[in-house]
Amino acid sequence: MVIIAISTYPMENAQEVAKRLMAQAPLPAYIAMKGPYTHSEAGVGAKVIAIYEFDKAKYSEAFEFIFARYAKYIGVPGFTCSFDRWVEAKEAIKLAGLG
Repeated sequence: MVIIAISTYPMENAQEVAKRLMAQAPLPAYIAMKGPYTHSEAGVGAKVIAIYEFDKAKYSEAFEFIFARYAKYIGVPGFTCSFDRWVEAKEAIKLAGLG
C-alpha cells in the first residue's frame, strides 16, 4: 500500500522548507519513498508530492513515522500537507467483496 503526501508552501519559505527537509532522519527499511517531486503552481507556490510505499501490515508504524516527518514543518508560514492512503486495485476488489 502507499501513502501519498501532498504539501504546499509559498516560494518565499522554500529555504526554510529545504533546511528542514535536509535535517530529516532516514526512512526505516520498511518504507520506500518515491520523490519528493515538486513544481510551482500559480497562486499556491511550491507543490510537492511524495509517495511512501510499504507492506500493509506496517500501516500503523508507517503512518506514524510519515506524520512525524511532516510535523517537523509546523511553524513554516503557509505550509500545508495532506495524506491519502491508496491500495492496489486487487486489494480494493477484495475489500469490495468481488474477489
